[in-house]
Amino acid sequence: MLGTGAFTENIASAARLKGANPFTLGIASGDPTHDGVVLWTRLAPDPFAADGAGGMEPKAVRVEYEVATDDRFRKIIRHGRAVATPELGHSVHPEINGLAPDREYFYRFRTGGEISPVGRTKTTPPPSSSPKELNFAFASCQAWQDGYYNAYAHMAEEDLDLVVHLGDYLYESGVANNKRGVTVDPKFATETFDLARYRLQYALYKSEAPLREAHARFPWIVTIDDHEVENNWAGDLSQADNEPDQDPEVFKQRRAAAFQALYENQPFRHAQLPSGPDIRLHRRLRYGKLADFTILDTRQYRDDQPCGDGSSADCTDRLDPNRTLLGEEQFNWLVDGFSSSRAQWQAIGNQVAMGQTDQDPGPETLVFLDPWDGYVADRNKVLAAAVDRDVRNLVVITGDRHQNYAWDLKKDYADPDSPTVGSEFVGTSITSGGDGADIDDGGRTFLAANPHMKFFNNQRGYVRVNVNKDRWRSDFRVVPYVTREGAPVSTRASYVVEDGVPGVQEA
Repeated sequence: MLGTGAFTENIASAARLKGANPFTLGIASGDPTHDGVVLWTRLAPDPFAADGAGGMEPKAVRVEYEVATDDRFRKIIRHGRAVATPELGHSVHPEINGLAPDREYFYRFRTGGEISPVGRTKTTPPPSSSPKELNFAFASCQAWQDGYYNAYAHMAEEDLDLVVHLGDYLYESGVANNKRGVTVDPKFATETFDLARYRLQYALYKSEAPLREAHARFPWIVTIDDHEVENNWAGDLSQADNEPDQDPEVFKQRRAAAFQALYENQPFRHAQLPSGPDIRLHRRLRYGKLADFTILDTRQYRDDQPCGDGSSADCTDRLDPNRTLLGEEQFNWLVDGFSSSRAQWQAIGNQVAMGQTDQDPGPETLVFLDPWDGYVADRNKVLAAAVDRDVRNLVVITGDRHQNYAWDLKKDYADPDSPTVGSEFVGTSITSGGDGADIDDGGRTFLAANPHMKFFNNQRGYVRVNVNKDRWRSDFRVVPYVTREGAPVSTRASYVVEDGVPGVQEA
């Protein structure tokens, strides 16, 4: 247990922090199980300090934590100490075990006489139980420079068991030119390459109160897409550009810095502690026998994008049976999970659109090459495996696109008569892309070119999900603007998947 296990021997010598509020970056919990959860905070009394150290001295600091059954902490059931070290950005990740299943808990941290805000978390139901329902939300793509986090203010008011974040929690680019119309400190103008700069970028994003509130309200399951490191990176390869990380060794250093900052700033367990440029992000979390969350990593193990990335109607390399998005080990782990799962609903947390996105209503198939359309064989193998291994209800939840979709997953999009074998809900961005619109010319083209697409929307927001034994319901929650604060939220549309009937239907 990081903080209370690996560093126990350091507690006696760890210093007590004194001075300014160290909890400026908030608190969080994550990866809930039926008997536990991981808690998180990172000490940063001066979060925008140019060296990325958050205003902390280079020494270990004791941090106490408490877990209670009430928000006034009248009944504390777990307490302990962790050590925040400079090597991990003075973050702590205590893993709390022995909790009751399907139970709400409250937690807080204390150091140097300062007490953190109170967080709420929740364990999942027992593995052998059949929960009545599951309520969660999923989100992605929150470019700070594109607007305010209005959607999170509303998400924090929802009645949810957990939140799934599907990537692009931050963007590596500078934020000097922003849609908020505010002046930004020059230290945030440059792109992120080293650890100090990645730490500063997380500090900037976590300075947003609605984001901190959503973290404090629910346990999160977090994964990444590309921008946590760099746009459209693939495996050991940087995006093709003129930056120094075209050298693979330099890119490994950048990846290592990005992954360390990621770990320091998210509610990850010790199992996600990175080793240099590598981190284990694919993992499975169960919600009784009602649902399994299978979280994928579609970046670290993929082949390079075919045909130079971008879009193409004639790239035959995308059909190469040897090309992979998941890598062999992760693919086998995924399909083995299909066989062993007892869950009624298989929810795959996925970064890039799995369904085919044709951009040409005519005879050509014009597709993006970075998502699963660039790795057709892997997509077909995953969907075939779900059928062959008798997955009862396959539902994929996806980020990345900055658009809302509800569509059917086909066993083979090249065959017009191919059966529907699953469903996919693509959720829009929190801010990325700016204000957006209900539908635009691109959306009308998508609807005309993709008969499996049942819904399109181009506003900002998140997806709220309710799952029970009879059906899965996705509510597309949208805000009318993000370039100023205070936007209201509404449900633009709702789509369902009926138990045992693959494909999406309007509610």
